[in-house]
Amino acid sequence: MPSPAITPTALATYDVVIVGGGSAGLAAAIAARDAGSDSVVMVERDDRLGGILNQCIHNGFGLHTFKEELTGPEYAARFIAQADERCIERLLKTTVLDIRRTDADPNPSMPADPTHPIDVCCVNAERGVFHLRAASVVLAMGCRERARGALDIPGTRPAGVYTAGCAQHLVNIEGQLPGRRVVILGSGDIGLIMARRLTLEGATVACVAEVMPYSGGLKRNIVQCLDDFDIPLLLSHTVVDIEGERRVEAVTIAQVNEKSLRPIPGTERRIECDTLLLSVGLLPENELSSAAGVSISPTTRGPLVNESLQTSVPGVFACGNVLHVHDLVDYVSEEAAHAGASAAAHAQALQAATPTPAASAAPATPDLELPIECANGVRYTVPTTVAPARMGRSLKVRFRVSGVFENRHVSVYVGERRIYHKLRPMLAPGEMQEVILVPKQLEDARPGEKIRVLLEEE
Repeated sequence: MPSPAITPTALATYDVVIVGGGSAGLAAAIAARDAGSDSVVMVERDDRLGGILNQCIHNGFGLHTFKEELTGPEYAARFIAQADERCIERLLKTTVLDIRRTDADPNPSMPADPTHPIDVCCVNAERGVFHLRAASVVLAMGCRERARGALDIPGTRPAGVYTAGCAQHLVNIEGQLPGRRVVILGSGDIGLIMARRLTLEGATVACVAEVMPYSGGLKRNIVQCLDDFDIPLLLSHTVVDIEGERRVEAVTIAQVNEKSLRPIPGTERRIECDTLLLSVGLLPENELSSAAGVSISPTTRGPLVNESLQTSVPGVFACGNVLHVHDLVDYVSEEAAHAGASAAAHAQALQAATPTPAASAAPATPDLELPIECANGVRYTVPTTVAPARMGRSLKVRFRVSGVFENRHVSVYVGERRIYHKLRPMLAPGEMQEVILVPKQLEDARPGEKIRVLLEEE
């Protein structure tokens, strides 16, 4: 249903509108303001800023950003304080319903403004449905957990099945213990952290079962959350049945074939428990992005972006877990700062009436864009295209691998020329990797060539 029309005088206009007020939204807003945008607003559906950080009371945040260990709320508080110092506006308890370019879908009641070409439709209890006009929009909505419905686990549907994030909210925010004897399916970082948290609260964690032959979490979390508490990690195992009518009474786990991931008959094992936690992956929250016409990667489920983190829709940028799922919040903040600065530069170019506004602060208008291609063990990269004239002094390309690899070289080719080659002793899917490129490496690139990122053995 189209949004109700409002009079042009009711419109609020901004250089940059940030959708989301978590770690990514905060860092993007601060960077946009510091890059010269005078009018920046964060739109957050919760009643406070900080996002998921507010329920992550464990430490380990901020080692890269602040050079010290902080809890999630402490990390968020540092950024909220910086936003307060800059008087950055925020709309709390407000949901964004729609994002569209006014030149692509003009509304007669809201004349197109070339300096604010994006319409952001919002709703809250105080104002009802209203619109914001923006020169640039940054998508920072974060991600969500896969629930049981995505797993096709047979059995009954009793109480006691939670996602790991839901259980974390119950324990850390509501002060409620979800169960006394727990099995965790999936070894993502939230599941590993909750294994330790529930143990400290007096529950017994029988095991963590992981369908893949490797863990999906950081090595440090495996050591600190499982090994230190003698909690077994069962790789190549999954839950094949849930028992119980009103409440979970037991689950059956079985070993799976490493190639097909199908249960192996005869390996079933019944474990009595009253709670099953699911830590089986995160999905970028991109319904809003798709509705806005943003091209989505089939691998990351996040937007396809260029070196400025601009999506396929001009003026719309993406960062953080809505772009691809990160393992460290410090990397989210760093990436979001890049997106915020790029969005500010785009807004400034529009306001200066630049004929072809650039998506970053680089002075040149690029004629050449190089697609990035993954190969030989590399699952995806962010970004997926690079314009050498817009990449600034350097460009950080982040990627994940498709399995566990030892003593492999990460190599980058432009055409047939190798421009990067470095040995990595260990690579695993749970640990994000990166390479840093500089313009000099790409100065000989020709139209039609590709950048390839791959793993090589000597």
